[in-house]
Order: sequence, then structure tokens, then C-alpha cells
Amino acid sequence: MSITPVPHVGVIVVAAGSGTRLGAGAPKAFVGIDGRTILRHALEGVFAAPSAQVVIVAPESRVGDALTEALDAAGDRRDLVSVVPGGTSRQASVAAGLKALWADIDTVLVHDAARALTPPEVFARVAAAVQGGAAGVVPVLPVIDTIKRVSESVVVGAVDRSELSAAQTPQGFRRDVLDAAYVSAGREFTDDAALVAEAGYSVAAVPGHPLAFKITTAADLERARHLVAPAPVAAPARLERTAPIPRVGIGTDVHAFGGEGSLWLAGLEWPNEPALSGHSDGDAVAHAIVDALLAAAGLGDIGTHFGTDHPEYAGAHAEAFLSRTVGILGEAGWRVGNVSVQVQANRPRFAVRRAEAERTLSAALGGAPVSVSATTTDGLGFTGHGDGVAAFAVALVVPA
Repeated sequence: MSITPVPHVGVIVVAAGSGTRLGAGAPKAFVGIDGRTILRHALEGVFAAPSAQVVIVAPESRVGDALTEALDAAGDRRDLVSVVPGGTSRQASVAAGLKALWADIDTVLVHDAARALTPPEVFARVAAAVQGGAAGVVPVLPVIDTIKRVSESVVVGAVDRSELSAAQTPQGFRRDVLDAAYVSAGREFTDDAALVAEAGYSVAAVPGHPLAFKITTAADLERARHLVAPAPVAAPARLERTAPIPRVGIGTDVHAFGGEGSLWLAGLEWPNEPALSGHSDGDAVAHAIVDALLAAAGLGDIGTHFGTDHPEYAGAHAEAFLSRTVGILGEAGWRVGNVSVQVQANRPRFAVRRAEAERTLSAALGGAPVSVSATTTDGLGFTGHGDGVAAFAVALVVPA
């Protein structure tokens, strides 16, 4: 019988969160993505990485479930697995995991189970950086969104994103560094890198991965489910294609007049026109485009990603919605081909600003072509009565 060599790397998988924001009625790590839980997917990435002791920190009531998941995922590494109950905070849970590490462990990786699709190469990259001499290491991605400083719903300035990065996990540390930082911690930190930095140690950065996103909301869970969904059954040989085919989606949106401030439509401000009401600026054209793009890519709808549970989009204009949608598509492997949108309304009169609207919407979509047409309904329906605006969009997305 072979004996697994004692590793010098330990991975603490933090799976003790309640998942309140996910709203799935169970601790987050035990919510299903497909036929497997978030925790199980996370562990598959852990065990596909180089050999390590693995300590799962789970809610006390789910320790048995976590052990079952871990043993199933571990294969012939079962002797490297243990599960401990978590604490009342993330920091307390990591501390519990640290206590369960063997004395031989000199490199510690702390990983959030919620980053369930993190590829194994990220674990290897972080561990190698620590073993190469870094006290602490964080995988990061560059920030692609435009960042604004906002005070009481008012934009007060821009933030230079050239120095900003989004931190991911696993975060890696020398064992002695992380132990010392936890002993000296006098308050709660949002992640272990911040705790280690506060203790006076330097933290290095290595490239992260787009698949290492954190499953926090229902939209994140839907995105994960889309990414792990099985590929379609292959077509007969005569229909085989050498590359994925483009996809088309449709979107509609309607808003009534009656909002405050100016009218915003097709990404433009229309002075002296009545405003549309809505959670954001009521721009039915932009919202229809978002729905069409998300539908084409199979990524939900505007309510999933920009609904009223996202207060940061209150009062936002087309550029914020469209540029973020381009980002969501890119993360899922798609880019915008082109968009066509029709506006139905008695007012405003689009003819004189059609080209301007097309340029504005195209710029927000990263340069993808956008065509806009407008019509009335000859006095029929709520748009014909002058009560509001309706928009209908068709979008083409292509593999990135």
C-alpha cells in the first residue's frame, strides 16, 4: 500500500458563510451549481492542483456534509483531508483552519469556497510565489470598469484605475507570517492579505483568472451555472462547424413619463422633454439593448444584473449599463457583433439626433455598430397616447 508523502503546502478552504445575499435558503457552499455544490466545485480545483493538506472550514451543522464532499473529491488523497467547524466571522474561521494544519506545513493558501471555479493553475502560481520568497501573495485582475467616488448619490470625482486591481483567492502566505499576523490582529479585516499587510509584511501580486469570480448574488450563481453547463450535443457531421456560431437575442423595455430631472434616452440628454421614471434614468433604449445582449449570451436579463438590489445603478445612465454588459459578456467569452434598436414614442423627435445616438451607444459598447430607428403607433396604445416610451432591440454576439 502506498503512503501519500507529507506535503509542505496547506490549503484552508473557507466554506462557513451563511450566504445571506445569495438568498438560496442554505449555507452558500452547499448550494448546487449543477449536480454538484459550490463546495464540491471548489474542491475539484483544489485537488487538481499540486498535493497539499486540505482543511475545510464549514458551518458546525454541516461538518458531516462537508466531509462527504471532500472525501468524494479527494480521490486517493483522502488522508490529506479534514473538516473543522467555523467561527462567528471569516477571520475566526480561518484561525480555526490554521490550528488544524500539520506542523510540516510551511506554505498556507487560504481559499474562499465561493470562488468555486478557480482553475488549479492559480493555486500553483500562488504557492510557487510564496515558496520563491514572498511573505504573502494575492492573485489579482485589473479593474476594467470606470470607477467613480460617490457621496450621497452624487459623483464627486474619478478614480485612476491604472493602480487598481481586484483581489481574488487563494491568497498564499508563509506559515510563520500568517500565524504571527493572526496573533497580532486587533480587528476584523476583509481578507487575509489586508491582515498580513497590517502586521507589517509585504504582499506580492500574481495574475488571477476571470473564472475565479466570487459567487455572492443570484446573478453570480446563474453565471456559474451557465459556465459549467454541458456543451450541446454535437450536430451531424454534415452540419459540423469549425468554430462556435454567433447568437442572437431580443430585448424590450418600456418606461412611463413622470420621472424627475431631464429625459435620458439612447444615451442622450433631451432638454425640455419630460423625464421617464425608473430605478435608473429610465432609458428604455439602453435597457432594451442590455436585455438583448444578455439574452443572446444566455446570461439572464437586466433585472438579474442591474435590478433594484443594486443601488449603485440608481440614476445611472446608458454608459454605465452598456459598458458593464460588455464586461459581463467578455467574462463569459462573448463580444458584441452589432445591435439594432427601434424606439416607439410620440416624443422626442429622433430624426435630428439619430446619428448622435448611434455614436453614443456604439462608444458605450466598445465600438460595436448600433443602428437606431424610431416610429410612432398612429395614436394607438400607451405610446400613441403619449404616456411613455417603448424600445425593442435585437443583438448579435459572437465568440470572443
